[in-house]
Amino acid sequence: MPDWTAELVVDEELAKRLLGQFPELEVESLRPFAEGWDYTIWLVNENWAFRFPRREIAVPGVRREIAVLPELAPLLPIPVPAPVFVGEPADAFPWPFFGSALLRGRELGDAALDDRARVEIGRSLARFLRRLHDAEVAYDLPPDGNRRADMVTRVPKTREQLDVLEATGIWRRPASVNRLLDEAERLPRSEASIVVHGDLHFRQVLVDETALTGVIDWVDVCRSDPAIDLSMFWSYLPPEGRDVFLAEYGAVSDEQLLRARVVALSLSAALAHYGHEEGFQAVEREALSGLTRAAAE
Repeated sequence: MPDWTAELVVDEELAKRLLGQFPELEVESLRPFAEGWDYTIWLVNENWAFRFPRREIAVPGVRREIAVLPELAPLLPIPVPAPVFVGEPADAFPWPFFGSALLRGRELGDAALDDRARVEIGRSLARFLRRLHDAEVAYDLPPDGNRRADMVTRVPKTREQLDVLEATGIWRRPASVNRLLDEAERLPRSEASIVVHGDLHFRQVLVDETALTGVIDWVDVCRSDPAIDLSMFWSYLPPEGRDVFLAEYGAVSDEQLLRARVVALSLSAALAHYGHEEGFQAVEREALSGLTRAAAE
C-alpha cells in the first residue's frame, strides 16, 4: 500500500457536518480544492481552506500546526495557513482539523517557471527561510521524528526510493549519486536544533506569476538541522541561482549542503513515484527534473 493512501477521506456530506461546529460561519459554497499525502482540503465560500487529515500518522503534526502557525505567521515574509477555525474530533471524524484564509496562487510545479524566474523564486525563498530559521517560538516543538538530517537513516531510505524509480523505469541514477550517498552516509550526526518547515518542496510553495504567495503544509514542522529545509537549493534552482540563494540566506556549511542534497534526492524520488502512480504529470515532471538537477556533477 502506498505511503500516501488515505485512511479516512472527508466527503461533502461529512465536511458540511463538521463545519457545523462553527455557527458563525455561514456556508454559502463548498467545493473540493486539493489533496496531498496528509490532507483533504475543502474550500468554503471561496475564501476559507479547511484541512482535514487523511491519515492518523499526520494527526500529531496537525496539532503542532494549530499550535505554532499563529506564532510563526507574523514573523515570516510570506503568508502561511494560520488557523482561524479550529475543529474538534467528532463521532464521524476522530481527528482535529482547521480552516485558514485561502492563500492564492499555484504550486510551483504547476507554474513551470523558466530558469530566470526560478532564480528569483530562490531569492525570495532564501529570505523566507532565513527568517524561519531565526525564529523563536514559545511552543515546544519536538525534534524531527523522521530524522531527515541523520544520514545513517536518510541515505538508506533514499537508496530504496531510487530503487523504486529504477524498477518502474522512470529514472536511473548516475554513478555520481552512489558516490554522493556513500559520502553522506559517513557524516556525523547533526546536533543542530532550530525551527524548520520539515518537508519543504515544490508542492508546498505557492506562486502568482513569479511572486511567492504562500508556504503551506506544515504538518512536519519541528526542530532539526536547517539543512533539511534547503533541498530546493539543489532540486529546484538552476546552478546560477545557487549563489543568489546563499547571498540572501547566509552561510551554509559543506556538510549542510550535502545533507540538503540527499534530502533533495529523497523528496524528489518520493514525489516522482507519487506523481507517476497517481497520474499527476506536472508533479512527476517537476520531480524528475529535480532529481536531475540534484544529481548533476
